[in-house]
Amino acid sequence: MTSDESQGSESVGQARRKAVMAVLAYADAAEISGRLEAIGLPAHENLREPENGLVMVRGRVGGDGAPFNLGEATVSRAAVRLSTGEVGFGYTLGRDRQKAQMIALCDAMVQSVEFAEIVEAKVVAPLRAAVIAERNRKAAEAAATRVDFYTLVRGEG
Repeated sequence: MTSDESQGSESVGQARRKAVMAVLAYADAAEISGRLEAIGLPAHENLREPENGLVMVRGRVGGDGAPFNLGEATVSRAAVRLSTGEVGFGYTLGRDRQKAQMIALCDAMVQSVEFAEIVEAKVVAPLRAAVIAERNRKAAEAAATRVDFYTLVRGEG
């Protein structure tokens, strides 16, 4: 395997993990928990016990201006290692330590050859569908309240 092929497969793995994290961050903790329990949890150990902390949120004026500190946000984080060696990290906004640990467990399982497909099929795909449905519902709700203003041009005469 050449270094380009190695980097390509690494990029695919990173993209997959990023997509999984995006779904899990928006999903409800109870839904993640129920779906993980349904497939059975592999043996694992906590590398970092779930904990709460603060991160600085930065912004930019107009999206491309100079960055500035907007304020702080509370986050929870965790890290786990499967008995097969895969390490997963979980971060979520708020003070939900259990959700951070479940996200870390899913992250590790997605990297595992043994669990990747079942986690995608039984956990991530249904949660992705639920997140998309909720976004579509909110978009439709907002669209129902949209008001279009038209300017009428009066003719002289």
